[in-house]
Amino acid sequence: MLMKLKFPLQRFLVYFTICIMGIIILDHFSTAIIHRTPTIAPLLFPILTMFLMVFHTMIAAFMVMKYSCDKHRLYLTPIALAFAGSALLMLGTLNSFPDWFMCTGLTKVNYNDTLIFYFFRNIMMAFLFIFAVILYAFKKRQMHTIKIHTIILVGIIIFTAAMLLLSWLYSSHYEALRIDFVDNNTYQFTQLWGERLGWGLVALWVIALLSILIVTQLNNIFWYSGAFFCACYIFTLIVLMSSGHSAGYTWYEARLFETISTLFLILVLLCDVFTLYRQSNTKYIHSYQNSIRDPLTQLFNRSYFYDTFTSLMPKVASGQPISVIVSDLDHFKRINDKYGHLQGDKVIQFVSKVLQDSVRQNDIAARIGGEEFALLLVGASSSVAEGIAERIRLAIANQDAQSSNSQLPESITISMGVFTATDVSVNVEECVRRADEAMYRAKAAGRNRVVIWE
Repeated sequence: MLMKLKFPLQRFLVYFTICIMGIIILDHFSTAIIHRTPTIAPLLFPILTMFLMVFHTMIAAFMVMKYSCDKHRLYLTPIALAFAGSALLMLGTLNSFPDWFMCTGLTKVNYNDTLIFYFFRNIMMAFLFIFAVILYAFKKRQMHTIKIHTIILVGIIIFTAAMLLLSWLYSSHYEALRIDFVDNNTYQFTQLWGERLGWGLVALWVIALLSILIVTQLNNIFWYSGAFFCACYIFTLIVLMSSGHSAGYTWYEARLFETISTLFLILVLLCDVFTLYRQSNTKYIHSYQNSIRDPLTQLFNRSYFYDTFTSLMPKVASGQPISVIVSDLDHFKRINDKYGHLQGDKVIQFVSKVLQDSVRQNDIAARIGGEEFALLLVGASSSVAEGIAERIRLAIANQDAQSSNSQLPESITISMGVFTATDVSVNVEECVRRADEAMYRAKAAGRNRVVIWE
């Protein structure tokens, strides 16, 4: 039980360390920028909002793509809707700054509408994050059917649309529904925001953060980034409420901090993409190697040997010889019958290691049959190939089966045939056939020898 608790505790300590350091750095950076650019601070808010809208759209698209690649990650859909809805609500925020794009200053700003859109955006995102965690907790249950996915997707779409509609109605677009967070004349926050709803949003994000920490145990970088995002929004709200009015620096510091933290989240998600790519590439390489290698010996298999030989034949046309050595163990059936297939496999593995150790890096050693092997020697003349084959034959024949470190049940020998291709008029199959014929001549001549095809 102690071991089970150890690793989550370590992850939590890492997370809180990252949060504290990251928030301090980001807050210092955002504060320094705002205070050094007082004349453009009002214009900076809608500009940052536009960047934030683009960032949230990117994150939403990223989540949709991840879900489309793996439908078992249904928990990504609420997060995708959270960021997509957030991007749409920022359009309403920009509408509250009607002349920001004129770059002549902001003479008419509806700060109350801006805070209303911000309020509904926080409610929507926090609830959707909590729902994502709930779906993550049930990800291994029997819930991955088209019907269940459709119901959940429709539900979160309706919820997101409801938040968008309510934010639009409660802003200046519908007089019957009106809520005051900011006095647009004095820019002061109302009591409703500063003492009630603002802290209610903080509590809601705290619940979202705790749900991520408790349910996910921060078991991957994705949930690390999600928990960090929640912590940043909690800090942003606290910074925003530390000032009594909306025209102060804290209003712009909060938006800049939110933008920078979102950019950091995008960078973390990109790291997650690269990690998944690396894992996928490793699996692909491993799968590819399994497809071209013999599972018992890890030598190349028959199909890869022939494909490689075919691709190397143009070298022969340029005057570079290619030698083929086909070999077969002598009396191997007797070893299987007398000692069993397990001992026979050990003999095959021993011979394979001798073959692999006896060729150059660019040469090909393959198992093309039960006890039949083939070597492809690029740029090796007939005499060089004969010397390599003879060295292999002696290494196998001189292995003492009685020694303490021997893997063999008894001494074995091998017969080898060599053919060197110097003319492209001889195709691959014919080259191998001639080497194979030379190997059978070696067996007919008494076995345990090397024969050159003539």
